[in-house]
Amino acid sequence: MSLRRTAPSRPGEGSELVGRAPVPPPGAHREDRYKWVVLTNTTLGMMMATIDTSIMLIALPDVFRGIGIDPLKAGNSFYLLWMILGFMVVTSVLVVSLGRLGDMYGRVRMYNLGFAVYTFFSLVLGVTWMHGTSGAIWLVVMRLFQGVGAAFLIANSSAILTDAFPAGQRGMALGINQITGIAGTFIGLVLGGVLGPIDWHLIFYVSVPVGLFCTVWAYTRLREVPRREHARVDWIGNVTFSLGLVSLMVGISYGIQPYGGQPMGWESPFVDACLGGGVLLIAVFALVEKRVADPMFRLRLFRIRAFTAGSLSSFLSSVGRGGLMFMLIIWLQGIWLPLHGYSFTRTPLWAGIYMLPLTGGFLLAGPVSGILSDRFGSRPFASGGMLAAAVTFVLLEALPVDFSYPTFALLLLLNGMAMGAFAAPNRAGVMNSLPPQHRGVGSGMNSTFQNSAQVLSIGIFFTLMIVGLSSSLPSALEHGLVAHGVPAAAAVKVSKLPPVSVLFAAFLGYSPIQHLLGSSVLARLPAASAQALTNRSFFPHLITGSFTSGLHAALDFAIAACLVAAGASWLRGGKYVYVERKASGAARAAGSAGDGGTGTDGGTGTDGGELDGRRALGTSARHR
Repeated sequence: MSLRRTAPSRPGEGSELVGRAPVPPPGAHREDRYKWVVLTNTTLGMMMATIDTSIMLIALPDVFRGIGIDPLKAGNSFYLLWMILGFMVVTSVLVVSLGRLGDMYGRVRMYNLGFAVYTFFSLVLGVTWMHGTSGAIWLVVMRLFQGVGAAFLIANSSAILTDAFPAGQRGMALGINQITGIAGTFIGLVLGGVLGPIDWHLIFYVSVPVGLFCTVWAYTRLREVPRREHARVDWIGNVTFSLGLVSLMVGISYGIQPYGGQPMGWESPFVDACLGGGVLLIAVFALVEKRVADPMFRLRLFRIRAFTAGSLSSFLSSVGRGGLMFMLIIWLQGIWLPLHGYSFTRTPLWAGIYMLPLTGGFLLAGPVSGILSDRFGSRPFASGGMLAAAVTFVLLEALPVDFSYPTFALLLLLNGMAMGAFAAPNRAGVMNSLPPQHRGVGSGMNSTFQNSAQVLSIGIFFTLMIVGLSSSLPSALEHGLVAHGVPAAAAVKVSKLPPVSVLFAAFLGYSPIQHLLGSSVLARLPAASAQALTNRSFFPHLITGSFTSGLHAALDFAIAACLVAAGASWLRGGKYVYVERKASGAARAAGSAGDGGTGTDGGTGTDGGELDGRRALGTSARHR
């Protein structure tokens, strides 16, 4: 075989021999091993963080019994709401700020700190010894601090992965990381159902051994990527963004709670003030970010089409998926499982088990679509995944309430595959579009869109469900109870209770009718009537009609969200990867003199429609 030497393709490039296998540069094998260490550690971190977003959902009845509180009693809704949503609210609010701190002070440093904080507060939660109101307040507050640690992990893991992997492998790496994180949400349902009945403390202790191991591993093996950015903390931007997002999510959370004589709180002055104040603070944040020298988030990043389209489609997909998990769990726990012989106390665990095909779909499709997106780009897989998800929601809507489980399981599997086909390529597309010095804050912003959309989704789905229940459930309850001998006054009183109480009773694994009527009313009824009211079939048959109308409205909304997400995803253009290019000596000198910038000047794409790095963000010297 003849050998010939090729000419350098660009000034400064070395020549190479054609026909001879290239010799790996020194340290290449070490770098190859290192990227797998990064992938394994960050994936374990993401899985831990997302498991804890859902592990409390199924274990809540055991937690409340353990500390001696009735979560459905008047005045206790605060504890119920914040044990469910507090962790999610904190991670949504902090990931952008913590991603920016990672860009400034080191992503690995922030990530390692997050592992330590997360593990410490998991241990603190596990050793809870208090009962009653003090125990509930302790759990809520410590869960918020645990969420702070999780926010450190979520904010920086994608940026660390993007730094460690070459562009041609990021889809695979981010796909595994992202899909494992999403799957952790559903794994948490099963873990909570298994560990809660044994000892509710175990749902917190389970994270401690993994957290200790990964914390030590991260501190000893992960290494920082050197960068020269010197910037000040944007306190005004951080405060306005955090307070605005908290205000919006608190307003949404309390909007689904009863207010006065209304089944929901959307007319509450407190809710209106939270929503209005949140919008105002976010607007102030946008104005601040345009004027400060070192903004928390550079709004010009939204001029990168791949970043904007990916973040918007991520937000819309989470809106379509987030609240639906609650609806499916209530469908299983409140209707299907009791009709098929499961007692209400056993339904939380089995609801998690019966949801596992959804996790299987994520794990099957996510890594494969991530690998393929490295070659073909994110758009066909992300947009196709959203279209397929919309189809599965249409098919779920066509199911009868008392469905055949194999059919239901197949639709869950297909929905998980569709969502997995979207999530991994979309995340890779977003991260590939970002300049290296903005990967942390860009990843945080994308995670904020995703996590805050889940809170918004819960508010929307519960609102649609409660509207559906409010139209027919009160009369169905009154007539059904009176027909079984319940005094008319007691039946009217129960029928006027907010529908959300019925939903939460089924969600928590209580016998809804027994809880609504109370033991004193049941004790005065004939034994046959009391048994008929509290058996496994009365409540499911009573609620089926009302639940169906609310479920169909929620599924219609999910279909619309997925279709819009598919369109938004398609707008990202073709395959696009931001590539740093060496700036001229003068530009490097200007960048160094101006702010210690990276000395880069551009990004490249294959669709011809992207702003390059210079036009999107400006050079370091010009932008700042």
